Amino acid sequence: MRLTDVLWTKLPRGHIFKGKHRLVKPVTGLDIHKKLRDLQREEQNMFYLRHSYLTREESYGHSQEQGRFEKWMRKWKVLQAEKFGKHKSIENHLSHLRSTDGWESY
Repeated sequence: MRLTDVLWTKLPRGHIFKGKHRLVKPVTGLDIHKKLRDLQREEQNMFYLRHSYLTREESYGHSQEQGRFEKWMRKWKVLQAEKFGKHKSIENHLSHLRSTDGWESY
């Protein structure tokens, strides 16, 4: 029992991440570098949000000028046509039921 007390003296009593005597990981240079990189990325994102490329009026109609909706609609119609195929009559669907009909009528 005393051997384990000697070996475990570096750990705090109770929960190791809560309380007055908690275990705190030391800050390293790598941690500081990661935090600085995160802050620089956030600042760059905020810059792009503050100074957008298009104004509000330009961004309203730019996709119409490029014809994106029309291209998408044409592509969507082709996909729907492939998905559902050609229209077939009921005679085509039920033609296999006429296999026992004879040539002569009684």
